[in-house]
Amino acid sequence: MEAWKSARNALECVLEAKQGEKIIIFCDDLKKEVGEVFASGALKLGLQTRLVVLKTSRQSFRQEVPMEIMKILEKHPSEIYINILQGIREETPFRIKLIQMETMGKRARLGHCPGVTLDMLTNGALALTVEEHRKMQNFASALIQKLKNAVKVEVKNSMGTDLSLRVKGRPFFTDTIINWETMKWMNLPTGEVIVAPIEDSLNGKLVCDMAVGGIGPLKTPVKIIIHNGKAEEIVSEDLQVLKRVKDSSNTDEWAKVVGEFAFGINPKARFVEEFLEAEKILGTIHIAFGNNSDMPGGKNKSKNHMDLLISKPDVKIFYEDGSSFDILKTGVFQPF
Repeated sequence: MEAWKSARNALECVLEAKQGEKIIIFCDDLKKEVGEVFASGALKLGLQTRLVVLKTSRQSFRQEVPMEIMKILEKHPSEIYINILQGIREETPFRIKLIQMETMGKRARLGHCPGVTLDMLTNGALALTVEEHRKMQNFASALIQKLKNAVKVEVKNSMGTDLSLRVKGRPFFTDTIINWETMKWMNLPTGEVIVAPIEDSLNGKLVCDMAVGGIGPLKTPVKIIIHNGKAEEIVSEDLQVLKRVKDSSNTDEWAKVVGEFAFGINPKARFVEEFLEAEKILGTIHIAFGNNSDMPGGKNKSKNHMDLLISKPDVKIFYEDGSSFDILKTGVFQPF
């Protein structure tokens, strides 16, 4: 698919962009080609389009929002923002602060794309027709309906993952389309059904055998022992990965506390270097530690957010009436 068409379809189907609306695209200089594609897609929809290219440095990581962006947000607020940024783990605190500024007051829609590539738009999880977007949105709605009234989730897989978490009072939602009531921002590409678990409820062993957000695919698994929602022990034979995961988990006192549980539902998502796409692979799940304050019911205010992707999971849902349902078996959604 032509990249500008994919960008246009995402803006139209996910963010419901309309002719005449204003859009600002913040784009790292290393991602300029992708930013220009989104600008082309926006112009095709008749949007008032501004592309802002940001300088990056290989020697240092951003922790704060640059003054250039702050001035634009203050003097030229927009109805839609798109962030075309690097997906570096060490810049997560900067990205969280930027999101908070862009979505303050819940007036603007945001497509946040850390690590997005041109290939995602031409061949991957963003290369969706309007019909494919609608089909995925319909699947997300049906899945959310099946998850309604869930109180507990159990996750297992052959690599040793064995977890339980509670979700009573925490509604599942999807990133596949804007929610005009909550104005929750979303990643592009989309392809998740998500919940903010009760923060002290995750218990057991998590074996991340695929990838870690901001780090990428793993050569050896990362194993985490969790008690009452908090990561208490982190182990990996890859010492470099282990250091980066531990550094992230030590960002602040909330960084080790569970923040997210999500299903991947995008049939075009591939296991690629960038976690932004990999986490949407159909039939996977991922669990994150850290910030969930922008999710329904979320109370984790960490400055960090670290996702861990798990392959071929068995997922069982338990309901208030005592019944249960196997929603995934070895990474395959069961009929519902």
